[in-house]
Amino acid sequence: MKLNITSLSIAAGIAATAWSPAQALESGALPQSKPGVLIGSSAGVPPPGIYMFDQVFTYQANLKGPGTTTALGGASPGFQAAVDVQGFLFVPGWTFLGATYDAVIVQPFVMQSVGAPVNVQFSGVHNTYVVPIELSWNVGNSGFAIKTGLGIYTPDGTQTGFTKTGNIGAPYWTFQPELIVSYLKDGWNLSAALYEELNTANSTTQYTSGNILHADFTATKTIGQWTLGPVAYYYGQVSNDSCSSLTCLGFYGRTGGTLANASRINVWAVGGLVGYNFGPASLSVWATQEVSAKASNPAAAALGADASLVPQGMTVFATLSYRLWGPEAPAKPTMFHK
Repeated sequence: MKLNITSLSIAAGIAATAWSPAQALESGALPQSKPGVLIGSSAGVPPPGIYMFDQVFTYQANLKGPGTTTALGGASPGFQAAVDVQGFLFVPGWTFLGATYDAVIVQPFVMQSVGAPVNVQFSGVHNTYVVPIELSWNVGNSGFAIKTGLGIYTPDGTQTGFTKTGNIGAPYWTFQPELIVSYLKDGWNLSAALYEELNTANSTTQYTSGNILHADFTATKTIGQWTLGPVAYYYGQVSNDSCSSLTCLGFYGRTGGTLANASRINVWAVGGLVGYNFGPASLSVWATQEVSAKASNPAAAALGADASLVPQGMTVFATLSYRLWGPEAPAKPTMFHK
């Protein structure tokens, strides 16, 4: 059967990080979701079955922000990431409150590095992402659809170092509610996906990283087998990091606790998407350039020591999706005559 890449749940909060290991959250900690990960997705749901998606992307950037002066001596080191993601979407055909139910599980694998003068490299397994419930409603025959769900990052990724934040994995849970609103008619996919990372405390340091808000935008048109259109994303830290005075003193006294990290980041990116439906599988590729990236910690800036950093760069992101299994079509009734 043909698959519609705009309705296949790459819309399900696929997890993969691809930015700096420092300064947006707890020192060494990683944000959980790749900004733009829901580009090309929608609030739609495919027919009942089990689906698989393979995603690969590269992110090439440089670190920006006041920390390049206060902490890096004027350097703007390069940041590179290469990520592979394997995921499964389950659509059992159930309905609840008039909505179609689905569930997702995703496992990302990450390689990343930061250049001089930082000179660090990481590779390993990122935290597993599980979406136990997503519900999608069609609004009559208007073409509008709404999807909501809750994703959970489990603290099972590769962890190293005294604070457990020295590699790809994060030693805390992240809960990610999502809301996707779409217009899906006459080949159009006009979608806005909003999702926010809500972190628990680091199990070792009890440091809690601030919430990260994401907004991904898609405006594509499908003509025949081809899908084309502009895309964009935004992400920003919308709450401050926090830690107890004892925790900050014990683990981060030399770096000023929460003063060492950005309390606010705001990044915008624009780009385009192209996709092709091969029938048994669909392929989409999107590329974005971050056109604005700002980071700050007003409390640290008041002391003249704002070390906030944020990456600014380009992403190229490819998704291959296909159906592994589907229920057999019901047999047509046979007419018998004497």
